[in-house]
Amino acid sequence: MTATVQPTLDGTTPPAPVDYETWLAAVWPHFIAAAASGRTFTCYSIADTNQLPDPPNPRAHWGRLMHQLRDDGYTRPAGWTCSDRPTTRHSGVRTWKGTAAAQREAAA
Repeated sequence: MTATVQPTLDGTTPPAPVDYETWLAAVWPHFIAAAASGRTFTCYSIADTNQLPDPPNPRAHWGRLMHQLRDDGYTRPAGWTCSDRPTTRHSGVRTWKGTAAAQREAAA
């Protein structure tokens, strides 16, 4: 039995759901470039600037991405700031900065 996709009210078909690995492959290069730049950034600033798609589970996967970047040695926590995401009412968010290794990798 095949599942059918319900069209939206305007008649268009919604995009197919994407899994975490597919989403990660699409957004990873943007965060690697941000880490290599040496500037301090928030997760939202990179996502908004590059108009990145939301992951399958936005409440968990954005954080998972940032921790994966840290665990892989590309970023380190840099501090805190007020979020500029419109829906957060300026709550505190972590800022990130690329490691020296990430910057050297970009220069190579």
